[in-house]
Amino acid sequence: MLKPPEELDADQRATVERFCEASPDVAIASDLARQFADMVRSRQGDRLNGWLEAARTSNVREVRRFAKGLQRDYAAVAAGLSLQWSAGPTEGHINRVKTLKRQMYGKAGFDMLRQRVLNRL
Repeated sequence: MLKPPEELDADQRATVERFCEASPDVAIASDLARQFADMVRSRQGDRLNGWLEAARTSNVREVRRFAKGLQRDYAAVAAGLSLQWSAGPTEGHINRVKTLKRQMYGKAGFDMLRQRVLNRL
């Protein structure tokens, strides 16, 4: 439901249309989700205020809650949608180290964990 309609094949498009026809809330949520995904992909932070307003006035409780969460950390969300810099690579490394740590839990000490982390760089 997050893909642009032109990227969906005929079966996927028909499924999304059936869901949207069955429930107006699903149609609204799908449209807002697609708009948000497009805003994230194209880094258009200038559209955030309009999207938040549309989400806050929607009938879909989950979308309103999501918008409320974004509003609480508005500065970070707006920066993430507008600036060219990203913490993505850093987050990826942190995730990799945590995965290694979980794999080794109870099996070895810090020295072996350190060696595995350094060998994977």
